[in-house]
Amino acid sequence: MSASGGTKAIVAALGANLAIAVAKFVAFLFSGSSSMLAESVHSLADSGNQGLLLLGGKKAKREATPQHPFGYGRERYIYAFLVSIVLFSVGGMFAVYEGYEKIKNPHEIEAWYWPVGVLVFAIIAEGFSFRTAIKESNETRGALSWTEFIRRAKAPELPVVLLEDFGALIGLVLALGGVGLAVGTGDGVWDGIGTLCIGILLIVIAVVLAAETKSLLLGEAAGTDQVEKIKTAVVDGDTVTGIIHMRTLHLGPEELLVAAKIAVQHDDTATEVANAINAAESRIREAVPIARVIYLEPDIYNEAAARSGTNPAKDPAGGPGGSTAVAAEPPATASASAPDEAPETPADPTETGH
Repeated sequence: MSASGGTKAIVAALGANLAIAVAKFVAFLFSGSSSMLAESVHSLADSGNQGLLLLGGKKAKREATPQHPFGYGRERYIYAFLVSIVLFSVGGMFAVYEGYEKIKNPHEIEAWYWPVGVLVFAIIAEGFSFRTAIKESNETRGALSWTEFIRRAKAPELPVVLLEDFGALIGLVLALGGVGLAVGTGDGVWDGIGTLCIGILLIVIAVVLAAETKSLLLGEAAGTDQVEKIKTAVVDGDTVTGIIHMRTLHLGPEELLVAAKIAVQHDDTATEVANAINAAESRIREAVPIARVIYLEPDIYNEAAARSGTNPAKDPAGGPGGSTAVAAEPPATASASAPDEAPETPADPTETGH
């Protein structure tokens, strides 16, 4: 897994959650607190989730095969989606059930110092893990806000760890509050209420994670800045005079597919066009290194048709008003991609988030 995949943050979270899960379960055995049981299951589920993220990163490195010609980069998205399912079912639903049972049948917490001590230890450990995730995220998020970073990140690991750690810290505070109120009032119902709140929190986080990773699984375009770099790199002003339309798609967090129909001069030879395409591909890869799969289809433009505006959908800039050259029909240059499609006015492929 690359550095952008947040390996350090995942390992830190895994170590912290394993230690916390054991400590919480011991505290549950001595105190009988349902909040501690819910929290121990939560930490155990989080540990499994970090294992899933590491496994997804390893599987994503496999080489492409004839059955999967674009590789396995999306494995990381699949395993991140599995994390949301585990968090919802094992963490959230279990805590809701346990909290409901404790509210119906409350009992006094015994040896209260066990859960309180473990919760304080867990808050410190989770804080360390959360700090590591924040530090790694700051290296890649740039000027984006935290909400924008979680919505727009193409590598799912860091947003998953950030949300898990954030939820864990809030859950620990809820558990501490529930245990404290149960001990202070002598009413075990408060312990059940704290457990129920933890379950609802985990379900909300799981739903957010599922929504974000679903968008990645469906396929997202490159970011706005990357799209602009690609557009600039394609056009050389000589043989390649413009872009008729372009599509980008993330095949994985660090692998981008670029497909574009480019406008070329009507009197260019096949050799000139082929050389221009090869040069354009090199410029694209230099400008956006993750653009590893590139398909460029040449087409001929007609200046007279562009000036008259009879076919704005074939504008090399991708739509009306972007250029003064449009493609003529039918195309006169052979292409390795799909046959020329009917005129359309595509939307500009800008970044919209998950």
